[in-house]
Amino acid sequence: MRANSLVAQMQALVTGEPLRWAHDPQLWIELFVTSNLAILAGDIFIAHSVNHFAKTAEFIPLYFSLVAPLALAAVILLRWVWHFEAAWRDVGYLVGWLSILVGLGGVLYHLESHFFLDRTLKSLTYAAPFAAPLAYTGLGFLLLVNRMVASRTADWARWVILLALGGFMGNFLLSLTDHASNGFFLKTEWIPVISSAFATGFLLVPLMMEVTRRYLDVCMAVMCGQAAVGVLGFWFHLQANLVEPGHGLWDKLVNGAPPLAPLLFPNLVGLAFIGIWALIPHVKEPEKGSSWLGAIYAWAHPREAGTATQ
Repeated sequence: MRANSLVAQMQALVTGEPLRWAHDPQLWIELFVTSNLAILAGDIFIAHSVNHFAKTAEFIPLYFSLVAPLALAAVILLRWVWHFEAAWRDVGYLVGWLSILVGLGGVLYHLESHFFLDRTLKSLTYAAPFAAPLAYTGLGFLLLVNRMVASRTADWARWVILLALGGFMGNFLLSLTDHASNGFFLKTEWIPVISSAFATGFLLVPLMMEVTRRYLDVCMAVMCGQAAVGVLGFWFHLQANLVEPGHGLWDKLVNGAPPLAPLLFPNLVGLAFIGIWALIPHVKEPEKGSSWLGAIYAWAHPREAGTATQ
């Protein structure tokens, strides 16, 4: 009886007015993009410190990642606190398109650094990571989707899943090329390659055909596995840097295994979760049994329970 009372109190807290913002997936995407652009500033600083920002163009993504999150944070407050829709829309479009251009420009810049000169698979493997700047492009598209597609629709949810899928495809390419540079010296270096390909396949299915909530359960289980792979990879990279000879910790971080790279996995899991969670009310329960994701969604949205449509 006491447990039921506690559960009821928790449900009242989750569904109450103070946490109304937590039920807005559109806000989740804004916070996801803003935090990721800020984190990319640190990642860019470490990555481009390898050659001490030898070319002026290498400062572009750094400056963009320092300014863009501040602009997005400001318009998030303007919309969700003071209800100024126009500023949120227009600044979001501007940051989104600039982010796409920074990403595509970075891909060309990285390829030109070596690949276009030799045009060999070896040059692609040992050049600057050509797929890494696409993180900016993906974040830019998220901002555009959040403004061009009506939230709380199946189309919006599937766009978010599609962009998460694109992120895992990028992880596959980065893991493959980065670990190929040392010939996959350790067998564990195959883990992120195989797992990211696995995640890509599972996320592709809801975009290609109708699924039930039971399949979304499986997707979430796969995503939890991806998060574990990322944490494990972070530990492996950190451990490799600690035993690597070097003059100091900063030197090891810059020239050793990138410690933040494996954390892309749990980061993309968060994005995939947003898309899967938003898709739940638009797919049906399985004919036999029920899904645990559906049960959790119904508990968090008691007014919507039983109203799922295709």
